[in-house]
Amino acid sequence: MKKAILFFCLLASIIFIVAGCSKKDVDSKTDQKGLDALEAIEGVWNGTINIPNQPLPIILKFTEDKGMLSIPVQGLDNFPLSNVDLEDADLKFGATIQGQRITFDGKVENDKISGTFTQMGQSFPFELVRGSVEETPDSGDAVEVQLEDGMMSGLLEMPKGDGPFPLMVIIAGSGPTDRNGNSPLIPGKNNSLKMLAEQLADNGIASIRYDKRMIGENAKLGGKEEDLRFDDYIEDAAAWVNFAKADDRFSKVGIIGHSEGSLIGMVAAEKTDADMFISIAGPGRPINEVLLEQLEQQLPVNLLKESDDILIQLKQGEQVKTVSTELQSIFRPSVQPYLISWLKYDPAKEIQKIKAPVLIINGTRDVQVPATDAERLHNAKEDSVLAIIQNMNHVLKEAPEDREGNMATYMNPDLPLAEGLMDEILSFLKK
Repeated sequence: MKKAILFFCLLASIIFIVAGCSKKDVDSKTDQKGLDALEAIEGVWNGTINIPNQPLPIILKFTEDKGMLSIPVQGLDNFPLSNVDLEDADLKFGATIQGQRITFDGKVENDKISGTFTQMGQSFPFELVRGSVEETPDSGDAVEVQLEDGMMSGLLEMPKGDGPFPLMVIIAGSGPTDRNGNSPLIPGKNNSLKMLAEQLADNGIASIRYDKRMIGENAKLGGKEEDLRFDDYIEDAAAWVNFAKADDRFSKVGIIGHSEGSLIGMVAAEKTDADMFISIAGPGRPINEVLLEQLEQQLPVNLLKESDDILIQLKQGEQVKTVSTELQSIFRPSVQPYLISWLKYDPAKEIQKIKAPVLIINGTRDVQVPATDAERLHNAKEDSVLAIIQNMNHVLKEAPEDREGNMATYMNPDLPLAEGLMDEILSFLKK
């Protein structure tokens, strides 16, 4: 199964189509109202715009008189459509986003909508099926922290009994990964970070986990995509650490960073003098090296060369005006300022600045960030503790050796965390 790298996301993107409404339901509505009334398509539709090498997951919500478009990977959430027209099974809808007109011209067939998506003269096929937006039941108490540009919400998981308790701020990975470790790019949930928080609480350790700005509960924070910087994520994490330090219910405050959250957590830990830091599946190299390694698996030579050239310019702080259509989802102009700010950081250098005890964890079945990255971090900070968990993959579950079986664990919330993971974390924290 190939990975699709979308929006600089380290989490493997899997095209998702979640069926949630039967053919009988659709036919019933159609028989009653015909295909001229929008009620016939009312509800949630999931699918993709099939850009070559870079399929783009989308979500449509149609009501009786309008519709809304979400593109989770680009931070677009329930953007109102400017028109929705249905006549004799022919469906047309569109929107104007940041001055650019996008249109969808398709046909409704029972529980499927398929047709052509057009933007800036470029056209690609799209396909949707009826679906539903899954809700992941959360645990923990709602908390908020004041930031410069608004309030950020999170969940506090408290142990039973009398405190004070040590507390860990849990930082999720890149792209639209939420506070529970789940991504809208993937059908189903893995709940890895939710499980981590719950098991910490069971062992007397509190935690705060939160959706990053522009994601989930904090989607309204951050403004436009072109205004986002990597340092914003660092400041947000630091705010949660300082929030917990000011609360006398907590004895010590540390950080757990997963994937991209590892680098965010490193810098925040040094910035706030956190009491301990844990990196889980964190890259040990600058993001340009990681991206190129991932892109090698899916791009032809010409696009790989263009990607390399773009990353060289971005690393020098220069934006690139002309980007091939096939690479827009990774290097579109609006995301380049973020990439430039991210490229300033080398994890192997940042981890050396942390004064607190450090635990570095990775799994032998991680197909996104290999265990060699953990070893690079450990070599950079020789007094750190290194733990390589046998058979653990990127979402902290035990995975088989084959790639398809590995990816299947990303969608299974019933799988427990990999054996040995919590033992290493608890042993480190209780010291």
